[in-house]
Amino acid sequence: MSWLKAFPVLLWLLALILVGSVLSQLPLAAITRALGTLSFGQWSAWIALNLVIVLLATQRWQVLSDLLKLPAGFVELLMIRQAGQAVSFITPGPQFGGEPLQIFWLYKRCRVPLHGALLALGLDRFYELWINFSILVLAVLLLLASPIGDVANWQEILLILTGMLLTLSSLGWLLLKQPERVFSWLKRLVRRWQHHPRLQHIETHWQRLGGDLKRAVKERKPALLNAFILSVFGWAGLLAELWLLLSVFDLALGFSAFLVILVAMRLSFMLPLPGGVGSLEAALFWAFQYLSLPAEAAIGLMALMRLRDGVMLMGGLGCLRALK
Repeated sequence: MSWLKAFPVLLWLLALILVGSVLSQLPLAAITRALGTLSFGQWSAWIALNLVIVLLATQRWQVLSDLLKLPAGFVELLMIRQAGQAVSFITPGPQFGGEPLQIFWLYKRCRVPLHGALLALGLDRFYELWINFSILVLAVLLLLASPIGDVANWQEILLILTGMLLTLSSLGWLLLKQPERVFSWLKRLVRRWQHHPRLQHIETHWQRLGGDLKRAVKERKPALLNAFILSVFGWAGLLAELWLLLSVFDLALGFSAFLVILVAMRLSFMLPLPGGVGSLEAALFWAFQYLSLPAEAAIGLMALMRLRDGVMLMGGLGCLRALK
């Protein structure tokens, strides 16, 4: 019992160590220098864009939760999302990591049924990943068609991204058209644990999850379309933020050069490093060298992006503390 009481303390200690490790590697001197280059208007636009991006992502989750008729409010979803993002940021691979806690908070705080929490979060993550890979595939295709695309071997990158997108699309098609096959595979996967006290009702959860998904697809297609539109708007916000930050350094960038920086940055976050620390910096330096742009601008851009990450991380940790 004493060990169980100490477990949350150990988790917080580990989290603080990871946070400290990430923050200690941020370029504080470069951040200080870069801050002086932002005007008041740029500051305001940057803050507003990031708020809009966060709110759009939360609204998409709200739309999917309403589609499933789950008792989760916008503010609760916002806090759960940001707390989960903070956990994902400090764990290897900044794309994932906080999802189990998000499911737990939906179940415990919002009184969402377990199958509903799994389905709502799964749909939200599906939309996010599918849009991410789709945009990246489109960007690489545009680079291949441009003169600047002859320098790097974008064909291999396109092949990998297309494979990921097709795999994700196939999974989505199976879930929508033949959910029984997916759920039967999941049941076989957890069969060895089906007699565990915590999993005695897992069969019921699978059936309810499949039923909710079928009803959502048949009866609430406009809501699924709205979630897709919100995802597209969220990505538009990400593109606008990158364009804004690049404009701070008065770089004469064409559309193709912008795509090179975008693709390099987004690919860097797929590597299993906490917060993409190291991979993002390497990607930016490679992209700026590839485009014959000044290294000082790469350092400034990196500094501003890490400042944003640090603020988001601290905000997410505040949400994590509030959800305890």
